[in-house]
Amino acid sequence: MRERKPISPLYLFIFLFFFFSLSHSATPGDTTVIQKLAGLLSPTPSTWTGSDPCQWSGISCNGGQVQSISLASKSLSGSLPSDLNQLSSLISLSLQNNTLSGPLPSLSNLSNLQEVYLDSNQFTSIPPNFFSGLTSLQTFSVNQNPLLPWVIPNDLSAANSLTTFYASNASVTGSIPDFFGTLPSLQSLRLSYNNLTGGLPLSFATSGIQNLWLNNQQSDAKLSGPIGVLGSMTQLLQVWLHSNSFSGPIPDLSKCTSLFDLQLRDNRLVGIVPNSLYSISSLVNVSLGNNMLQGPYPSFSSRVTIDKSMGINNFCNVNPGPCDPRVMVLLSVEEGFGYPSNLANAWSGNDPCKAWSFVSCDTEGKSITVLNLANQHLVGTISPAIANLTSLKSLILSNNNLTGSIPDSLTSLPQLQTLDVSNNNLSGNLPVFGGNVTVKTVGNLFIGINLTPSGGQTTPGSNGPSPASNSGGNTNSSSSSGGRRVWLPIVIVAVILCLIVVLGLSYFKYRQSSQKKFKQINSPLNGSEMGKIGLVGMNGNGGITSEKHSEISSGRSEMQLVGAGSMSFSIHDLRQVTNNFSGDNILGRGGFGVVYKGELGGTKIAVKRMESAVISNKGMGEFQAEIAVLTKVRHRHLVALLGYCVEGNEKLLVYEYMPQGTLSQHLFEYKDNGYDALSWKQRLIIALDVARGVEYLHSLAQESFIHRDLKPSNVLLGDDMRAKVSDFGLVKHAPDGKFSVETRLAGTFGYLAPEYCATGRVTTKADVYSFGVILMELVTGRKALDDSQPDDRTHLVTWFRRVLINKDNMMKAVDPILNPDEETFASICKVAELAGHCTVREPYQRPDMSHAVNILSPLVEEWKPTQFDEEDGLGTDFQMSLPQALQRWQDNEGTSMTSDMLYSHQRSLENTQSSIPTKPAGFADTFDSMDCR
Repeated sequence: MRERKPISPLYLFIFLFFFFSLSHSATPGDTTVIQKLAGLLSPTPSTWTGSDPCQWSGISCNGGQVQSISLASKSLSGSLPSDLNQLSSLISLSLQNNTLSGPLPSLSNLSNLQEVYLDSNQFTSIPPNFFSGLTSLQTFSVNQNPLLPWVIPNDLSAANSLTTFYASNASVTGSIPDFFGTLPSLQSLRLSYNNLTGGLPLSFATSGIQNLWLNNQQSDAKLSGPIGVLGSMTQLLQVWLHSNSFSGPIPDLSKCTSLFDLQLRDNRLVGIVPNSLYSISSLVNVSLGNNMLQGPYPSFSSRVTIDKSMGINNFCNVNPGPCDPRVMVLLSVEEGFGYPSNLANAWSGNDPCKAWSFVSCDTEGKSITVLNLANQHLVGTISPAIANLTSLKSLILSNNNLTGSIPDSLTSLPQLQTLDVSNNNLSGNLPVFGGNVTVKTVGNLFIGINLTPSGGQTTPGSNGPSPASNSGGNTNSSSSSGGRRVWLPIVIVAVILCLIVVLGLSYFKYRQSSQKKFKQINSPLNGSEMGKIGLVGMNGNGGITSEKHSEISSGRSEMQLVGAGSMSFSIHDLRQVTNNFSGDNILGRGGFGVVYKGELGGTKIAVKRMESAVISNKGMGEFQAEIAVLTKVRHRHLVALLGYCVEGNEKLLVYEYMPQGTLSQHLFEYKDNGYDALSWKQRLIIALDVARGVEYLHSLAQESFIHRDLKPSNVLLGDDMRAKVSDFGLVKHAPDGKFSVETRLAGTFGYLAPEYCATGRVTTKADVYSFGVILMELVTGRKALDDSQPDDRTHLVTWFRRVLINKDNMMKAVDPILNPDEETFASICKVAELAGHCTVREPYQRPDMSHAVNILSPLVEEWKPTQFDEEDGLGTDFQMSLPQALQRWQDNEGTSMTSDMLYSHQRSLENTQSSIPTKPAGFADTFDSMDCR
């Protein structure tokens, strides 16, 4: 056997040299991308010479693949290659502090990418799929870039390793995504100086966020809503929320034991600074100035630095110290109402008897005798602390939206003479007041009825518990002796109810014979009695409240006092006023049944009659839903429920009459109905009315609701062509705000949001989608689904969104009947663009209805007074006294006013000062503008 010769050291060296060189040279694909980058940068880094990018300064490779690009602060300009995401092994990208420009390329599917620094450049846009597949991303920073408006995409939710997200002054729009609160590693979130709107996500409560910077949003809307979720963010170190529109009280932050910097100035915060804030030992920096805070001036320890504008609030004093006891009592009352801003602004200083609105005192100016908070849009509950105002003679809380019960403690007020809580949503037993106290409770559907344990209401006709089924009201009784003690009250209540029923039946027979006036029945009824006995009015006069009367007497600009659900009609009355449901009186038909017109006591009404064929679980559910919803919401752009009838198989709802029918009739069938075509101004006003009604359902009512069936046939018009949203049978309660609710699919095809169709889960953004479809119909005059059109135009949304992409075709898409001039066309384009945003596929990218309201509001021409002519009208002399003015009006009309009308005018004038609405601050148009010139 031949002996093997050893390998020459020279050959070994050459082999290792070539192996090392090949393994550290960039792969052809990576080389191509980096060379493109070199060609786009100006100046090209001087060290970038040779053919192997892995040897260039700032480029790091491993195994021939680029892992890091580090070019921070190199005074570079130029742009980035579009195929940057072909660097499949890229881990770190650092390009901050240059003047790079142009669109950012997508980084999608770079599953190894951990760090991205793009701060302080001139990048102009972020592509939609930028964050797709970045599952290893830990740090992302794009501060200080003039980007086009963009919304943080849901793709980022897959980055479970994300610890830092910075996008300050980066043109971010929309709301803060909920998923930020669910990312397990997120510690620092900076979104300052953007155009964000909406509130703090509830998901923040369980997050590990330590540094939260959301200050100085630039849109008029800004970030808003309560900040209570901060109290559950126990990891917080630094919170910057200043220069926004956050409202509500400062929460208890005692669990945030590491918090050292709290910036809350320049918001709309109300209430008393909580004592728990003073006890946070880590706190060293606080700013609370320029809010509407009340109570004692904050008293922090010397270690805490406070802003100089701390006093720009409504504290009782200008230095630390206690407030007058009367002030603290009134602030407790205000707390029950959730510290509304109108009270926060009106109640400042340390003497309620000196210029505090809604408060009257004795002649000595020491004791509070009158608290008049009528017509103040109050929500919340009546505070038992009112009992501490021992000199109080008159407590007026009428015409609000208060819930809960009347506190028993009010019976202890020794000088109380008047308690007026009419026209609210109070429930529970009425406390027993002395004979010298006049108590007014008319217009509260559930007075005398206990709420269910879940907090819901016992809806008429439902299977909920009756007032007598609550163990006599003694819910804490656990012993047998306690059980026996409650039987006596139950027997007494049963006897009283029987007497009421007997008296009610007698009265019903009398009312049938007289047919002249409806009287008030103050006791609640259930079951079969609802359709038979009495009529409880919400206007305080025992009569049917018309729309006109409601607006005058309430003094509200948006809310109405129309009785919602508290009035029961007999089937006899409804047969009579509809001519036995004559076909000549039919206004329309729907899945529920037939709607008839009628006239009752001089008031025109619309009666919706459930057909026997649909009396099922579904039909009864929709029937009960309308009652349940319309007892909780009252708004000038929601059709008011006047009453209902439940007798045997008859189920009927009675609404205010809308003489001009539906928007669908005026928009698509105007020729057949003999109507004039809607002008653009009329369409704008209708769109704004609908937006305001739906905005109220979503975010301004005491509870949040989703309509689920917005369409032109559910938009009704009055003689003034003002719109009201109707048909609340499919309304869904949304207890968790913007979180989705799982429900059966319901609504009308063509208006259903795609995510609702696909998942069966619905949010308020489903209504926004439907509203966007209505806007498209107003612009084009075309139906949402039209089989008469070619296949590519059958579905309005799909076709119209293609039009928006090619804006040159916009004029061809506009309803020809409008024939717009240049100014009108510009307005149409803005509405068209809003429609596009409302109908985007992803719900989180759609605006809230409040955005739509504030975009449409400036487009509606402001009302201008006509030139005053002394010979026109009544020639009223405003120096006349009220009786003189009323006499003058009567003389000119040639009639005498009824007591109801006198009451209405007196209430209107008496409440003028306290009920004049203030115009809310407008919201900036956060959408891209369409060039229609």
